[in-house]
Amino acid sequence: MGRFGSVKKMRSLSGLTRVLVGLVAWSLAGGTVSVAQADSTVNQDFRLWAPVYLTFPLSSSFIGYMEVNPRFGDDVSELDQLILRPAVGYKLNDHFSLWQGYAWVGNYQPSFREENRVYQQLLYRRKFPFVKVLSRSRLEERFIDNTDSVAVRARTMLRGDFPLPDAPEWAIVVYDEIFVNVNAVGNGPDSGFDQNRFFLGMNRQFTEHFNMDLGYQMQALNNSHPGLINQINHIILLQFFINL
Repeated sequence: MGRFGSVKKMRSLSGLTRVLVGLVAWSLAGGTVSVAQADSTVNQDFRLWAPVYLTFPLSSSFIGYMEVNPRFGDDVSELDQLILRPAVGYKLNDHFSLWQGYAWVGNYQPSFREENRVYQQLLYRRKFPFVKVLSRSRLEERFIDNTDSVAVRARTMLRGDFPLPDAPEWAIVVYDEIFVNVNAVGNGPDSGFDQNRFFLGMNRQFTEHFNMDLGYQMQALNNSHPGLINQINHIILLQFFINL
């Protein structure tokens, strides 16, 4: 029974890997071609993001959070951005929590530009028999170097983790997050659509306190240039979750 279970698990993972490779290839090829045909001014880059997220209890109702998020760009040849993001959360019940946080953002390319953010968010988590759902809605007040006022941005993410029946420590992960600028700022963001991130990959639960995502993320941005989308980043996303 043990050998049969192992073989069955390996076949399940092998089949899933082929499906994921096909979907990622389709996204890279089909999505990239269609965007390029629609607007030849779209810039594209290959990147690597490797964030680490730490969540820990402060009391029975309060939660601490810390994120270190290095992002490498220009075909993964240089550090493009570094984000340090602490927060404190309050559990409303088993599914909802409210958060207040701060983020320091260092943008290193093409020259260094610093940003400080204050943000509030509502988090919803729920586990169903076939999927784990995460919804995150966040409002950011952004203090960006060399701008004339505070930029406000709203963003919301919906994520689904689908555990494999024959290998429950593995899960297919799909999520999408959209960003909208609430106001226009001189020498900063314009109001309206800012960016969208779509992720497809795998999650591996190693222990009760540690799990990891690995997959492909397409980031479509509006960088205040002609066209609604003028930057596409193809990102290998490797993210580590530590829950104490």
